[in-house]
Amino acid sequence: MIVERTDFVSVPVEDMERAKRFYSETLGIRSPNLDDAWPEFETGNVSLYLVSPAAIGAEFKPHNSHIALRVPDVAATREALEAKGVEFEGEILDTGVCHMAFFRDSEGNALMLHRRYAP
Repeated sequence: MIVERTDFVSVPVEDMERAKRFYSETLGIRSPNLDDAWPEFETGNVSLYLVSPAAIGAEFKPHNSHIALRVPDVAATREALEAKGVEFEGEILDTGVCHMAFFRDSEGNALMLHRRYAP
């Protein structure tokens, strides 16, 4: 088997319109097909693909493993998102190689702001 790349990560949503607003307006991520039933949000290397489990007969369960969103400055981005009403879980974590700030999307999926600063 040869894997060329990961095309997208599926993000389960319970309320598609609410999730579309969160990813497009709150996070400011671009989607070339925002009006489609299954929009993809482009993050540079892997798209986030919003899916409604109910539409395919499955149960909605939010992701609990964080999707790391690389940003230029974790503290500044966190501050901007807090001004938009996003609530973060704890303080910014400095691991010695990167900064991380944890939060959840409108559907309860685990996300993090991330920036590696060490080589």
